[in-house]
Amino acid sequence: MTNQPLVLLTGVTGYIGGRMLPKLEEQGVPVRCMSRRPQSVENAVAETTEVVAADVLDADSIDQQVQKIVYLGGLGNPDHELSKHLRSRQEIGNILRTSTASVVEFRASIIIGSGSLSFEMIRSLVERLPVMICPKWVRVLAQPIAIEDVLEYLVEALELDDDESLIFEIGGPDQLSYGEIMRLYAKERGLTRLMIPVPLLTPYLSSLWLGLVTPLYARIGRKLVGSLRNPTLVSSNLSDRYFRVRPRSTQKAIARALLNEDMEFAATRWSDALSAGGEQPSWGGVRFGSRLVDSRVCRVTANPEDAFVPIRRNGGENGWYYGNWLRQLRGFLDLLAGGVGVRRGRKHPDKLRVGETVDFWRVEDYQPGRLLRLKAEMKVPGRAWLVFEVAQEEGQTLVRQTALFDPMGTFGLVYWYTLFPLHEFVFAGMLRNICRAIPNQNVSEA
Repeated sequence: MTNQPLVLLTGVTGYIGGRMLPKLEEQGVPVRCMSRRPQSVENAVAETTEVVAADVLDADSIDQQVQKIVYLGGLGNPDHELSKHLRSRQEIGNILRTSTASVVEFRASIIIGSGSLSFEMIRSLVERLPVMICPKWVRVLAQPIAIEDVLEYLVEALELDDDESLIFEIGGPDQLSYGEIMRLYAKERGLTRLMIPVPLLTPYLSSLWLGLVTPLYARIGRKLVGSLRNPTLVSSNLSDRYFRVRPRSTQKAIARALLNEDMEFAATRWSDALSAGGEQPSWGGVRFGSRLVDSRVCRVTANPEDAFVPIRRNGGENGWYYGNWLRQLRGFLDLLAGGVGVRRGRKHPDKLRVGETVDFWRVEDYQPGRLLRLKAEMKVPGRAWLVFEVAQEEGQTLVRQTALFDPMGTFGLVYWYTLFPLHEFVFAGMLRNICRAIPNQNVSEA
């Protein structure tokens, strides 16, 4: 995309805007981010991106007209009685079209992507409830679309030459009920779910129910359920004439969302997020998306290379620095369950490579002197990792040990929280002894 005009991006701290920004920056599009609190955005943008303070509710802060507006709204037949939420999203498009700028309005149904409100609701219901009571709105039809496809539409809209204002309805190829979307999610996660339809469950009661079993507040749940009672289906194929995008199926969108989440989480500095979030809760760790994170740190005076020595020697005949008899018991139980147990040991007592086994773990990432990430291969109701990091900070060396768990359904959650006291005991002792195994050290725990 060459010779692009300056793009003013609003909502950069939100779900869509936060994903649009890096996409535009990667394509060399000049971007100006507008925010009421620019200080919350400045650290998240590239050096070439400008950040300005403005508020759309303050006319004096927006004194220059734009040439084109690209707006993402919601699907829903305007001739029918829409929920207050959907009606307001379409009214915004109508208001924008009264300006002198050309307006490209997209109307979408459920957006499939980690962090999307509707997707997170579906995820929480499926993950936490083996048996679901399904009110009438679960049978309402929608036309889901992947977040990647939405972003492609938004970017391509910048290339449109038409000066007229246009409305494009966008969605994937599938028209599905929310119940069917839940079943597709369960299939991708390897879960079996029983769904029991019921004729009565008002939006108010549904919102309270969602508030109990999902991260949604009841107030947000009420607005969401109110919108879910309206079918959100594409009634026009006008977008096919103007755009190259051909949206993927719902099943592929869900699979892609889960894969992207894995890659994003692997690259995320959740240790920084933990530090920024202050002291972590004393029970159960911290939740990042679907994952549960239990992290702890000790500080030593050794250089990072020396501090990493006991970490790379973990497992096999060297043992795990604490609670080895418990690990042997866990390995024996794993064998009884058809798992690998601890028979495999490790190939070399002092050297590691990606792909090698360490007892019932496998080395997934290894950066000498910096990082060791082990993925569990024992039988667990989910996916588990054990991560060690070494870094310098303010003249000291930090040794961080983190247990990560991606629970599969309710049983996975029960497993994590039931064993959490034992994990606290074992992991705290292991980190303490790892740091003590570094010779001539002054050690402090955080």
